[in-house]
Amino acid sequence: MIELVLGLLIFVVTHSLRVTAPQWRERQLLNFGPLGFKVAVSLLSLVSLWFIVQGYGAARLDPVVMWQPALATRHIAALLMLVSMVLLVAAYAPANAIRAKLKHPMVLAVKVWAVAHLLANGTLADWLLFGTLLVWAVLNFRAARRRDIEFGPSSGLATTVTVVVGVALWAGLVWRWHAWLFGVSPLGM
Repeated sequence: MIELVLGLLIFVVTHSLRVTAPQWRERQLLNFGPLGFKVAVSLLSLVSLWFIVQGYGAARLDPVVMWQPALATRHIAALLMLVSMVLLVAAYAPANAIRAKLKHPMVLAVKVWAVAHLLANGTLADWLLFGTLLVWAVLNFRAARRRDIEFGPSSGLATTVTVVVGVALWAGLVWRWHAWLFGVSPLGM
């Protein structure tokens, strides 16, 4: 569990610099340049991911069960994940109306993903992982909305492609990839 907490701490700190230490972040950008700074944050992100995966995996071997989620929560979580995957794709797809309207669909995707997983899981490790990332995403989204971001014009075709790709990504996760990657089928199939 210590590895999970350490990984979450590294992740939250490195991904909150714009909000918690903006002047320090700006100095590092000047010192290392944008590319150097991104490489450093990316390396720290990989380290945090390694700790999170190791810690969460170890915690799953001897889980501390806080509550037993109802079967229906898996289905609710699956539907929420559909929304999350569309938001995730919208964060990267050019000229889509979802990103133009919401401004920060990646952070919203994390929020929806975390809520979905909190509903469907009831162990202490789940609550640490998904609860921490939900709190981070809520605070990050709030701060990000204060920054004015403008995107160019959006098109109906780009938005439709965004939704279709998001649905395809969701379908792949639900029916194959989640079980393959994490050893758990979201719908218990």
